[in-house]
Formats: sequence, C-alpha cells, structure tokens
Amino acid sequence: MSAWKKFKDAMAAEAKPWDLLYPTEYADSAVAEGRYAICLQCPELTEHTRQCKKCGCFMLLKTKLKHAHCPIEKW
Repeated sequence: MSAWKKFKDAMAAEAKPWDLLYPTEYADSAVAEGRYAICLQCPELTEHTRQCKKCGCFMLLKTKLKHAHCPIEKW
C-alpha cells in the first residue's frame, strides 16, 4: 500500500471539527457518556466552557463522534 493511500485512509477515519456540523457517524450513547465522564475528571478541561485545553474542542460534542479521540489518549 502506498504512503499516500495510508495517509488518506488515516485521515478518513479520524474525526475532524467540521464533523460536528455534518456528522457521518455517532458513537454509541454509552461510549459517548463514558468518554465525557473521563473528560469531566481531566485537568485539561476548562470548567466554564467544557473545552479541552489541548485540542480546543467542546468535549460534550466531540465525545459523541464515533471516530474522535482524546488528544492525550485517555479514551
């Protein structure tokens, strides 16, 4: 497999900010709730806006995307 094909496949599988506007796949509700529970305990979460200090995402929304991941690999 070519390097370009590997890169293209990896990018397709990763959630992107615009997926919040036009999501293609959502995570199961139990998965999303579990992810968000982890975020609520994380020191990198901004208390008032519930944004991640590492990636800048609004975590209540990001945790619902199937292909999203934590920037510090907690989920």
